[in-house]
Amino acid sequence: MHPDVIADLAELETTLGTVEAVLDVEELRRRVDELEQQAASPDLWNDQEHAQQVTSQLSHVQADLRRVNGLRQRLEDLPLLYELAEGEEGDAAAEATADADAERAALREDIAAMEVRTLLSGPYDERDALVTIRSGAGGVDAADWAEMLMRMYLRWAERHGYGTEVYDTSYAEEAGIKSATFAVKAPYAYGTLSVEQGTHRLVRISPFDNQARRQTSFADVEVLPVVETTDHIEIPEGDLRVDVYRSSGPGGQSVNTTDSAVRLTHIPTGIVVTCQNEKSQLQNKVAAMKVLQAKLLEVKRKEERAEMDALKGDGGSSWGNQMRSYVLHPYQMVKDLRTEHEVGDPTKVLDGDIDGFLEAGIRWRMREPQA
Repeated sequence: MHPDVIADLAELETTLGTVEAVLDVEELRRRVDELEQQAASPDLWNDQEHAQQVTSQLSHVQADLRRVNGLRQRLEDLPLLYELAEGEEGDAAAEATADADAERAALREDIAAMEVRTLLSGPYDERDALVTIRSGAGGVDAADWAEMLMRMYLRWAERHGYGTEVYDTSYAEEAGIKSATFAVKAPYAYGTLSVEQGTHRLVRISPFDNQARRQTSFADVEVLPVVETTDHIEIPEGDLRVDVYRSSGPGGQSVNTTDSAVRLTHIPTGIVVTCQNEKSQLQNKVAAMKVLQAKLLEVKRKEERAEMDALKGDGGSSWGNQMRSYVLHPYQMVKDLRTEHEVGDPTKVLDGDIDGFLEAGIRWRMREPQA
């Protein structure tokens, strides 16, 4: 093998070894065995919520184990591919070497992606994510842009096989949405998507302008960790005002005919949460409480962070504001303003191909003094 190939394989071995050590492959195997035993219990489904947690955790831990084992197997197979190429002659040798080089490049990308997972070590990183998108400046274009962003994240989750649940959608009058809140249900969804928080900017020829002028629109993305029972976010009844009303916007039978939508107002903070996408008032109230608890947890985290910043003598971080530009005219480009990561195909990005931006954001955050 060429010395450069040997050096590259040694570097991949070092990186993968670090990933295996951080993930603790033996612990992953032990966890799979433990969850398989729980899943096999005959009374597992007596508690449906617990059963769903067990089966979901088992599925994701098995996927992690398969993924890291697959990377190890591919790395061990690579020297054999190069040996086989050296045994060929002429065009066959060149073709086999090119195949081996392509597999080495693909493996490098896949190991780097797995390495990013090991960087997610914050106290809430492993949780599900609660994403809220709000249209900003730009009128009807901004509302349309907010809906495009929502589709981008839902397509990203779909590409990865992650579950999603839309809690609330507030439709704009002409097109698009004023706001939407949805959950992404996967291990490390919060840690992964938290780098998306901030203002996203779109530049394009407006489809709503009869003079076809260029328009700049803005939408804000907020990402919170889903609250768990261990978080102790208690809300006294006296702190809560509950209003019910009829759902608005597109929907199936009965959506617009009963007072099933719920609005919760947390009186001490003024936080307002709505949920109208479930069929019953009770379901909407349960979903709205989840969102409210997540927002109150974030308030608590910000207060604690402010105290720590005061002790450290710094002013905190303002990285979350304008963070990415999506330009469709006069040229085509999506560029992250923090990481400098850019892609020349906005269509792919808006169809959910955002892993490169997520990985760059996570690595950038590790280098910066973030919360």
